[in-house]
Amino acid sequence: MLTVHSLENTIQTARGKMSADLVIRNAAVLNVFTERFENKDIFIKDGVIAAVRAGTAAMTSESRQAGGRSEIGSAGKISDIGQHLDRFAIGSDGNAGMTSESGQHGGRFAIGGAEEIDAEGKALVPGFIDGHMHLESSLVSPKQYCKAVVPHGTTAIIADPHEITNVLGEIGFQYIQEATRGLPLDIYLMVPSCVPATPFDESGAAITPEDIARMLAKPDVSGLAEMMDFPGVLGCDRGVLEKLAIAQNAGKIIDGHAPGLSGADLNAYIAAGVRSDHECSTAEEAMEKISLGQWIMIREGTACKNLLNLLPLFEKPWCDRCMLVTDDKHPGDLMREGHIDHIIRKAIAHGADPVCAYKMASFNACVYFGLSQNGAISPGRYADFVLLDDVGTVKIHSVYKRGKRIDHQIDACINALSGTNPYALQVCDTVHIPEITEESFALKKPQEKIIGLVPGEILTTDEGYASKIDVANDICKVAVIERHHNTGHMGIAFLKGYGLKKGAIATSVAHDSHNVIVAGASERDMAFAISQIRQMQGGMVVVADGTVKAGLALPIAGLMCDLDAESAEEQLTKAKAAAHELGVSTGIDPFMTLSFSSLAVIPRLRLTTKGVVEVGDSRAVLV
Repeated sequence: MLTVHSLENTIQTARGKMSADLVIRNAAVLNVFTERFENKDIFIKDGVIAAVRAGTAAMTSESRQAGGRSEIGSAGKISDIGQHLDRFAIGSDGNAGMTSESGQHGGRFAIGGAEEIDAEGKALVPGFIDGHMHLESSLVSPKQYCKAVVPHGTTAIIADPHEITNVLGEIGFQYIQEATRGLPLDIYLMVPSCVPATPFDESGAAITPEDIARMLAKPDVSGLAEMMDFPGVLGCDRGVLEKLAIAQNAGKIIDGHAPGLSGADLNAYIAAGVRSDHECSTAEEAMEKISLGQWIMIREGTACKNLLNLLPLFEKPWCDRCMLVTDDKHPGDLMREGHIDHIIRKAIAHGADPVCAYKMASFNACVYFGLSQNGAISPGRYADFVLLDDVGTVKIHSVYKRGKRIDHQIDACINALSGTNPYALQVCDTVHIPEITEESFALKKPQEKIIGLVPGEILTTDEGYASKIDVANDICKVAVIERHHNTGHMGIAFLKGYGLKKGAIATSVAHDSHNVIVAGASERDMAFAISQIRQMQGGMVVVADGTVKAGLALPIAGLMCDLDAESAEEQLTKAKAAAHELGVSTGIDPFMTLSFSSLAVIPRLRLTTKGVVEVGDSRAVLV
């Protein structure tokens, strides 16, 4: 909370009349406004950047003459950046060298700081921001998620809690709001727009336009989350239009979700007030949307990896309207690859301008969401930044939050938080399913649709019809069972491209209503897998011949657990390995791919509790 006292301190520090709490000297600072790396000293007071002044160390003539868009390095000159940063020697304690000459730097700035760090040879960039993600998809609680991503340079996220809201309604939203309070990570929430996502879903709750109006007024709420029901927008569904009008009248941003939408339908969707999209799979699609005024969120997560197809967007003018997001990412991928740092690293490795990549990873999200205190190294902004040993490989030296180094003590910081979540008990015991037997999976008509999986994508194809399981032709049975109200409703179809040859795999993470989805080469094992999900009160399980091979319990709304990311990943890895042993294709994430098979807003075929849904460019119908 900004006070007159803290504001006065910042002003006095900026004018050189008061000591800073921290001074970072001689860093190669990314200036997102000039799009250059510049040698600067950074003065921090009360967690805010008070001043950015010329660096005390003279820059080498090579760095001054590098040309292009960066004083240290430029587009395509990653080796130059690395050479300059390699000049810095890290002390034996792993910290940047400290200078004892506080305030003695050639008269540039008479007042120094209580702590000073000489960062010569290092780059300093704004903290990374994930512009669109779902905390629940990490499978761990918000505090465990924070522990996992902050060391990777992430200092803020824009979270859409529509997974837990689909299960528990506004109680789920409030649980997330309380669970994120006090964490050393700025978490801005978006109000879920589509609960349930479509008329074909059976969710645990419904969010009405009146609910949205109330939730948009909550603190730290940035806008209305992805409007997935684009058929409802184009069809002028009254309830959908009420939600859009409420958000716009409240002055809130509206995120989009419209894969493949083009031409007149795209114009209509944008005219309704939708300002972004994270579903682009081709550069041409993204460029059309940018040309009509939308922002594009370049997604690289666990199930959806669009970065390489969208690399042309890392050039002018497109890069000025793009940000980087993960959408959905499992704990193992966070640990192995990283978070937003992974997207930056991969983009640069494939030829992207590093200045563009870092700006898209920080400042651009702030411009879009109106976060005026985040995303840049400039006076008056939060002192959230990352010190890098190497720009090209995104080798992180340290992460600072509000001017305090946080990466090396993240566990202690979070463990020190006190208080209990008043909604903790209400997010448990959420799986309500009647007794399921193998007979429950009998077809209700002679044939059912075959949903074809597309490797590396969540798009599906129509592969015709089948009447029975045929593992020799890679056809297994799939079912979605309603789990919120104990109705026993079940949709049944077939799945092709999954690879399962034996047993069954089930999960209570099934976008977006999060009923239970099960795929199997045996109806008996499918029934057994469902019984295990009910017993765990949510989770993921792999079974064969009536025995559990591996699993992960997710007792928080059937979506998350309170294990740390490493422990959750250990169990998840065993479950994935067990799934692959049963035949699931190695290029497929057994659980995330299955969980998206019920998302009835992505073309072409999906399965819900009501049956198979065909999703077109402007409408969705039961088939």
